[in-house]
Amino acid sequence: MKKRKLQVAIVLPIYNESGVVGQTHARLRAVVDSLPHDFMIYYVDDGSSDDTVKELFALADADARIHVLQLSRNFGHQAALTAGMDAAQGDVVISMDGDGQHPPEMIPQMLDLILQGYDVVQTQRMDESQPASFKKWTSTLFYRFINMVSGTRILPGTADFRALTRSAVDALKSMPEYHRFLRGMVSWIGFSTVILPYQPADRISGVSKYSLGKMIRLAMDAIFSFSLVPLYIGLSFGALLFCLAAAEMIYVLSFWVTGRTSNLAPGWSSLMFVILIVSGMLMALLGFIGIYVGYIFQEVKRRPVYLVKGRHPDDGK
Repeated sequence: MKKRKLQVAIVLPIYNESGVVGQTHARLRAVVDSLPHDFMIYYVDDGSSDDTVKELFALADADARIHVLQLSRNFGHQAALTAGMDAAQGDVVISMDGDGQHPPEMIPQMLDLILQGYDVVQTQRMDESQPASFKKWTSTLFYRFINMVSGTRILPGTADFRALTRSAVDALKSMPEYHRFLRGMVSWIGFSTVILPYQPADRISGVSKYSLGKMIRLAMDAIFSFSLVPLYIGLSFGALLFCLAAAEMIYVLSFWVTGRTSNLAPGWSSLMFVILIVSGMLMALLGFIGIYVGYIFQEVKRRPVYLVKGRHPDDGK
């Protein structure tokens, strides 16, 4: 892209952030008002149960650049981001969270990098100075594991705070999978990418809506969508057990060949041990297969990733 005026869409998924969205928008507006580009801001309400929707509608009435998409229920963070990107118009789409931890002050630098020719400006959280926590430890472990088992490289600390050119957004929109892990999908498309480090800010108020259960589901979507290694692990264990069974068979036959059958004593405990090991491996492998079959089942039904209940202002779509 040349040094020109851009049409920029900013997508923010929101869930139960009453009292926060106004402060988030004020901070965002202070940044975009200082830039020479044209901005549209898409707030995606992911089935909030508080007054978030009312506050978003009030913001949209006061600022013509704001569009509000109200999903019919809570579909999840990745689905809400997808809804925003599907609706977003413009040359560049920037996605960020609405809790204040993604600093909008980085938007000018992100757009400068887009103008330099990059298709993806991916931010990377630099929080080495932050004290150790359960979330930080599990996040580090997850990225190490996913990079070990997947052919798609995902940098640790990356989040859904990024800028994408229109061509990159269209590439993502061509991937209609139901179980979505956008960090992996953005890496998978292979467009020219630059990493932009940042220091995360504190939440404006409230607590994170990303519970342990949601983080586990996101991790499972990432692992089972981008890797077949769990199946290969089960296959490898099966091959190992087959080799051990062959060795045991040769060992027993050696007693028959040398005429030492009297030395063979029945071993109930060892037999039970082998049965339990084999049964455990089979159950684990069947579990992996069952998860993949379940993912396939949900994909082939072709249900939409999200459903839009309403838009404000209503554009007739």
